[in-house]
Amino acid sequence: MSISATMLRIEGVRQLRNPYTLAFTLAMPVVMYMLFGASAAYASRSAGHGNVSFYVMVSMAAYGTAVAMSSLTSLAASEAKQGWGRQLAMTPLTTAGYAATKLITAVAFAALALAAVFVTGAATGAAADDLWRWAATAGIILGVALMYGLFGLGVGLFFNPDSAAALASISMTFFAFFGNVFMPLDGVMLDIARFTPLYGYVALSRWPLTDGMLTTGQTDPLWVALLSVAVWLVLFASLALAGVKRARRRQ
Repeated sequence: MSISATMLRIEGVRQLRNPYTLAFTLAMPVVMYMLFGASAAYASRSAGHGNVSFYVMVSMAAYGTAVAMSSLTSLAASEAKQGWGRQLAMTPLTTAGYAATKLITAVAFAALALAAVFVTGAATGAAADDLWRWAATAGIILGVALMYGLFGLGVGLFFNPDSAAALASISMTFFAFFGNVFMPLDGVMLDIARFTPLYGYVALSRWPLTDGMLTTGQTDPLWVALLSVAVWLVLFASLALAGVKRARRRQ
């Protein structure tokens, strides 16, 4: 059996009942958008090809999507490390089917986090000059966020199952603070931000709106964002691979 519809449904309901998932992957990005985007005095000011509300909405949606991917995949890795595979051997579900079910769940909740922020933004004045900019931004956010699933897998395989998901989401929050996501940075802090895991991802997500223009008046070339994403993708893949090898040595 490749994918179990029953297990997929159970996983979805399980995460919807998880207060941690609801708080950090769905509620927190929406609340932060409302605080720093929709309700701010500068919300309607022009920002690139839209307004400031849209700019903040994109940042919070990217953050929430990255948290959803990393935290849910870290839970899957922790379960596998605890010997869940031996239980699966007693069912028709294959290991590949189990992994696919977990990945679909993670992507679904990442999409839900994205949709929650975008719907809130659309209802509270976030605006872009063209409709395609909404679609392009959403596609970039969800597509590139898949790489944070590798980060979650690595964290889940390396750390204690009880703390892996929390560590993954806390790490994303830390990266967001120092990655020019939550607040505009300048000077040395902006230079440091360019080397953090979320900088290129969020810069690329904002591209349909800003064309690389920063709040400081500087402009990042497209290759800067692409290079950042490529480098961190390789590092996250290496982390996940190292975690798999470590888990196998322990068996």
